[in-house]
Amino acid sequence: MTGTSIPQVGPGRVRAGTPGASPAGARGPHPGLLAAVSLALVLTALITVTVGAGRPFISPFAASADVAAFFHDHPTAVRLSAMLQLGSAVPLGICAATVYARQLRLGVRVPGPVIGLFGGATAAILLIGSACVTWVLSRPEVTTDTTLTQAFAYLAFVTGGVGYVVGLGLFVAGLAVPTLILGLLPRWLAWIGLLVAALSELSFLSMTVEPLQLLLPIGRFGGLAWLIAAGFLLPRSRAAANRVAVGGTTEAGAEA
Repeated sequence: MTGTSIPQVGPGRVRAGTPGASPAGARGPHPGLLAAVSLALVLTALITVTVGAGRPFISPFAASADVAAFFHDHPTAVRLSAMLQLGSAVPLGICAATVYARQLRLGVRVPGPVIGLFGGATAAILLIGSACVTWVLSRPEVTTDTTLTQAFAYLAFVTGGVGYVVGLGLFVAGLAVPTLILGLLPRWLAWIGLLVAALSELSFLSMTVEPLQLLLPIGRFGGLAWLIAAGFLLPRSRAAANRVAVGGTTEAGAEA
């Protein structure tokens, strides 16, 4: 008896039973929980500095003497923040790999999953780099040189700010576009993802147009918040995806 064909995910769209897709029963880490852990660590890092230093992180665009004084006077808070920041990159990278595998399992055979994986990996790697530079800034022997301290502060900002947000935007876009086309997520959520991704990508302009730095927190926190929601609503199997396509709603926590 010949095998039963697997229905498509959505009308006239990518066939879910594409050869080479992962088994329907395959399991992996929960992407929504991974994104939530990453966001929690990022927020904890910011709170740690705010409480330990009595103020938020100083802008690298402040006077070099003020930047050096901030890092010199609060080494412990800066060091703890760097540790938490590096820690937040790990679940983000795992989340990117998990979402990539989930989309393959759902039969998504377009560039989106690869773009998302590239963006998520880029964001995680740049965040690790920024955390390492921030740790260097917690060393008192470094902060005695105001010019060197400000240079490191700029490097931490451009990697953990602009670079991270641009990578995160690609991760969001790599998931939002296919799920919008294939109907794997509620349309309103997919469109919000596209908006967050667009603003994140535009944040690269802040490297020369400083007022556009306002886009950075939108991309950083909005992107992670969107990934949490999408991670919980994204179907876990082809069968669940087919029910979404037929019913028009996404089942959170669908069968693994």
